[in-house]
Order: sequence, then structure tokens, then C-alpha cells
Amino acid sequence: QKPLFHLPEVDTVGTDEHGVIRATIQGGSAYLKIADGCRRPCAFCSIPLIKGTAVSRPLDVIAHEALQLQVMGIKELILIAQDTTDYGSDLGMKEGLAELLDAITASAPWIPWIRVLYAYPGYVSDRLIDTMVAHKQILPYLDIPLQHAHPGTLLRMGRPANMDWVRSTIAKMRAAMPDLALRTTFIVGYPGETDSEFQTLLDFVSEMRFDRIGVFPFSFEPGTTSEALGDPIPSAIKQERLDQLLSLQEKISLEKNQAFIGKELDILVEGFNNGLTVGRSFRDAPEIDGLVIAEGKASIGDLVKMRITGALTHDLTGILKE
Repeated sequence: QKPLFHLPEVDTVGTDEHGVIRATIQGGSAYLKIADGCRRPCAFCSIPLIKGTAVSRPLDVIAHEALQLQVMGIKELILIAQDTTDYGSDLGMKEGLAELLDAITASAPWIPWIRVLYAYPGYVSDRLIDTMVAHKQILPYLDIPLQHAHPGTLLRMGRPANMDWVRSTIAKMRAAMPDLALRTTFIVGYPGETDSEFQTLLDFVSEMRFDRIGVFPFSFEPGTTSEALGDPIPSAIKQERLDQLLSLQEKISLEKNQAFIGKELDILVEGFNNGLTVGRSFRDAPEIDGLVIAEGKASIGDLVKMRITGALTHDLTGILKE
């Protein structure tokens, strides 16, 4: 019986796409893969076991794909990788992501929104911040999955544990980009997480006032370096901590949203129904953040202006500008 497919024994499998764009298009947005795999030592993560080490795609290929997406009418280009800030390290580039952003903005100057996801703590450089400020296309939005705030927990996770760096870098970014929207992700119930360590996380979230956070209970993954730690924290405690952290963030998110009442925002339209247009602002990545719901009709994929008239915990409401 003949095999249904054959994978040749060459190094380029998975990196040589023969002209096929590594993008997923959804409405007016496109997710563009800039690298695959990961070389970070996170103890809880199995991605390096599954995908291998980080492999960056060629800069000129990505820039050309951005141009092709511009021709297709894409309004939002979302750069993704397991770790976008590690882009180019395997190619000998020291400031790879910043150089890539420079190349993309030059190649596709008419894509109005460029969004960066999944930045790794410790690798948001001054050059990257300057690049984000220099190009109006690059949204003042960054997703930095911090995972925790207590140094002891972070060390057990195999994560960067220098919280002074986190505080100083976020302060630097907010000074450079006053409208900056920050999203992060935390894990609760990691093996060994004490009540005191969890309280440190609560205090940190209160202090930093992120725009959005995602919270996940620790999930045991066989084969990872955290396997030896087991999964000792009961599910009920994990859920209690998750609920407590989300409850705290909901108050912060509502206050952040209320500050936009009376202001105008550009929204990227994703749908229309029963007299209401639904879209997202620069603060909202697809599927994981909030929505903007407006009175009036606009076409999917359009960028339109709206005046904010109301705020919910996660979403904004308003009226489309004529």
C-alpha cells in the first residue's frame, strides 16, 4: 500500500512554504506567523517538546507577505509566534522584532493596524519601544504573559523573576505610549504557591492596573520539567484563587473602560445585526479581549469612528460617527 504523503528528510520542512502565505484571515484581520517553536525554559510548558526550538521565518518573506495582505485589503495585521520578542535570535539578529516591524511598515504602509502578541518578559527592549512609538501603524498594545508576580513562584516556573525589570519597563512603555493597552496572563495554583505568594500576585495586579488579564489554573503536563513537582494544590483552591483574581481585575477593567466615555475611538467592524455594529478598538485583540458595540450600520472590515457613550466590565458601547 502506497503512503498517502511523504515528508522528505530535509531541514526546511515547516520553514519553506513555497510562496504560501503563513496567515489566517478573519474579516479585516490577519494573523501572520513570524516564527515557530520556542527555546524558553518554562517548566510548565510542553510547546518546546512538541514544536522544538525557535525557528524564525525570513524577514524579507514576512515583509512580502505583509504587502500581499495589504493588497488584499487587510486592516489589521497581527504578528504571532510562541515568543515574538525572540524573533530573529536564530538568524543572528539582536533586535529582530524591531527590525521586522521596521520592514513591515515600510513594505505595507497602508495597513492601518499592526498588533504584536506574546512578548516575553525581559525582552521588551528600548529599541522595540522606540519602534512602536515611531510607527503610527503599530498599535499601542502589547500582550506580555507574565504568568506570576512572586519571584519564588516564577523561579519554580522557570520564568524571569526580576519584578523590578517588569515595573520599570512597564513604566517606560507607559511614559512613551500614554494610551498603551497592556494584556497579560497568570497561572494560579502552581505547585508550591502559598497563600502569601498568591497575595503578592493580587497586590501586583492592583498596583499595575493592566487593561486585560487572562487567568488559568495550573494544568499538569507530563514530560515537562514541572512534572516532578506534581499537582499538589486542590482544584477547589485553584478555582477560588482564579475567581478572586478575576474579580479584582473586573473592577480595574470597568474603571479603565469608564475613562473612555465621551471620547472617540476607531473601531474595526466585525459584524452587524439588529441595528448594532460590533467591532474592536486598538485595545482589543480578536477573541481574547472586549468588543465595542455601536448604534448604526457599518460594513465588516471597515475602520470607522465612534463616540463612546457607555462602559461595561469588558466592553464599550457608543454611537457611530457620521
